Amino acid sequence: MIESTGKTGPIGVFDSGYGGLTILHQMRQLLPQYDYLYLGDNARAPYGPRSFDIVYQFTREAVEKLFSMGCHLVILACNTASAKALRSIQQNDLPQIDPNRRVLGVIRPTAECIGSITQSRHVGIVATAGTIKSESYVMEIHKLYPDITVTGEPCPMWVPLIENNEYDSPGADYFVEKRIGNLMRRDPQIDSIILGCTHYPLLLNKILKYVPRGVRIVPQGEYVANSLKDYLMRHPEMDMRCSKHGTCHYLTTESAEKFRESAQLFLNEDIDVERVVLG
Repeated sequence: MIESTGKTGPIGVFDSGYGGLTILHQMRQLLPQYDYLYLGDNARAPYGPRSFDIVYQFTREAVEKLFSMGCHLVILACNTASAKALRSIQQNDLPQIDPNRRVLGVIRPTAECIGSITQSRHVGIVATAGTIKSESYVMEIHKLYPDITVTGEPCPMWVPLIENNEYDSPGADYFVEKRIGNLMRRDPQIDSIILGCTHYPLLLNKILKYVPRGVRIVPQGEYVANSLKDYLMRHPEMDMRCSKHGTCHYLTTESAEKFRESAQLFLNEDIDVERVVLG
């Protein structure tokens, strides 16, 4: 167990399951000197179909757990949590818990980058039903780029395919082709598609197979990692609170053995995992 000791601590990274490991990987590639503490709420995943209130409750419990283990900064590496819980935690909870701690999400960094990527000013989003229903991407993109037309397509089967290690199977083709086809029929002018779920990079080969030529796919990891680097440069007071020994530890609310096995889909290393209880 990593206890909260001293004034510095790891950067917390939270996801409902395994997809956030794609974000963590990019962070560690770009910022290897920092310590990271990853928490997957695998026992209660997926979050996508759950109500706003439940996602908020679960996410707050996870954030408080990471804070209790020494994190001053937590990244919600989960689109559903970012869409349904981030704003409430930032506005309502942090002032009471600790106004010096911070929680950041993955939607804003992705929205910021899209303006320089799309030429047609027509953008597609593929994500869980919960993220699409929240319209968080639409709102964030329109705050920055009111001229961009945003079309979302829910993909409820994509995460189960990935977490059941079927993402490279022939059966996955049906679900990927169906959803990409739906999206492009609704707006044939789309020239950029945001992968609005951290799991989806594992389906990249299938997605590229079915998108029209010239349509650019935008995974989140690179943009979120760059945004974190920029944030720490602009906030040296937070950077000083982040410990830097190049370590990474993993927590799960499911079985540690199960997490270790499934994490192999996302990571090319053996990891130490600890089971924790939230709530």
